[in-house]
Amino acid sequence: MAVFGLLAAALGVVGLVAPDALLTVMGFEPVPDGARADGDHTLVFLTASSMAALNMGVYYVLAALSDWKAFFRWTVPFRLLTCAVFTLAVVTGRAPSGFLGVGLWEGLGAVVTGAALWHEKRSGLGK
Repeated sequence: MAVFGLLAAALGVVGLVAPDALLTVMGFEPVPDGARADGDHTLVFLTASSMAALNMGVYYVLAALSDWKAFFRWTVPFRLLTCAVFTLAVVTGRAPSGFLGVGLWEGLGAVVTGAALWHEKRSGLGK
C-alpha cells in the first residue's frame, strides 16, 4: 500500500507541475496552451484530479505506516470498480487505449491487496 501511495502522490505532483507530461503518460495527446478552445477546462480537471491523487497517495502511505487493515479492505472493491469504469471508458471510446493501463493498474492493485489480506488472515498474521 505504501508503494501505491507513493506512486499516486508522485503522479499527483507530476500532474500539478507538468500536466502535459501526465497526459502523455496516460495516452492522451497534449494540446498546446495557445491551441486550446475557449471553454476547454482540461487543465482545471487535471489540476483537481492531480490534487486528489496527491492527497490519496498520502492517505495510503499513512494507512500503511499505521497498518490500518480496515482501510486496505475498503480499497479493494472501490479499486475494482475503478478498474471496471476506466476499462469501460476505453472500450466505449471515451478514453484512448493508453488509459487502459490506469484501469489495469487499479485492478491489479485491488487483487494483490485482497490476496495479501486473505493470506494474512488465513495464516493468523492479520489483526
